[in-house]
Amino acid sequence: MSEETTIQRLNTEGADLLTLAGVNDENLVELAKQTGAKIALRGETLAISGNTDAVTRAVPIAQRMIDTAKQQMPLTADDVLRMSIEGPRDGNGNGADDSRIVLPGVRKIIQAKTAGQAEYMKLMAENDIVVGIGPAGTGKTYLAVAAAVDALARKRVRRIVLARPAVEAGESLGFLPGDMQAKVDPYLRPLYDALEDMMPHERVQKSLETRTIEIAPLAYMRGRTLADAFVILDEAQNATTAQMKMFLTRLGVNSKAVITGDKTQIDLQRREESGLVQIERILPGIDGIGFYYLSDADVVRHRLVREIIKAYAEDSGA
Repeated sequence: MSEETTIQRLNTEGADLLTLAGVNDENLVELAKQTGAKIALRGETLAISGNTDAVTRAVPIAQRMIDTAKQQMPLTADDVLRMSIEGPRDGNGNGADDSRIVLPGVRKIIQAKTAGQAEYMKLMAENDIVVGIGPAGTGKTYLAVAAAVDALARKRVRRIVLARPAVEAGESLGFLPGDMQAKVDPYLRPLYDALEDMMPHERVQKSLETRTIEIAPLAYMRGRTLADAFVILDEAQNATTAQMKMFLTRLGVNSKAVITGDKTQIDLQRREESGLVQIERILPGIDGIGFYYLSDADVVRHRLVREIIKAYAEDSGA
């Protein structure tokens, strides 16, 4: 016996129908894909049909789409996907799940895969400065870059700055061809890789050309003020105490910073020179700064990575 079909009709009067439907009806197609309901736009009526559960899921999303189109705001299939993963809005129109991010252009959902990752993402949403400490493979940098791309797409910031200390960038790289940028690019490649996994290649290139996105060695940050920016310092265990202070004091108005590092991978000559170790000691307790410690339980790479991290920890007596 087939389940009875339910039909709901929503009034679209006052909404820009082209905005509502999207190019080639992509918004309506995305709504149908995410909810399992059938969607039909006829004149000033949006008809939603299907089983009761599908229609129940689709109606509030469709109403948000209509409201957006009435306000003459942009509406894309990415926005529809984002609406579909957000919970019911409160009185302030909020309802986003901080553990899931919809990336623009690639229509991809970045979702916390462990409870630790979910808490880390929540901290990034709630604090201006977040320090994420943990072993390789826990998503420290990847999730931070996703949060930065999301903030840029939502126009919460005007640019993204990704930085890494290039500990060996100097005599040991002197034999490499090219200018200084070419010499330090191997240290920055993981940031490019994360970025290109989250944005169309052509958009990444254009953003780099217009400096909407900047990827640079930490030393290049000296003397600057970073306002309206989402700034990420990766591999922070290899930033010296002086470099870390310099980085933190670059933050300007409406900026966020995420600092990521692994204390077991300090390449500095002396461990006590690590700026990450110092801020771990002196910054906890300051309002607006959050610390989160990811563990081997949060490793989301190959299953053997977790076992390798455990083996090294046991060997060092950690």
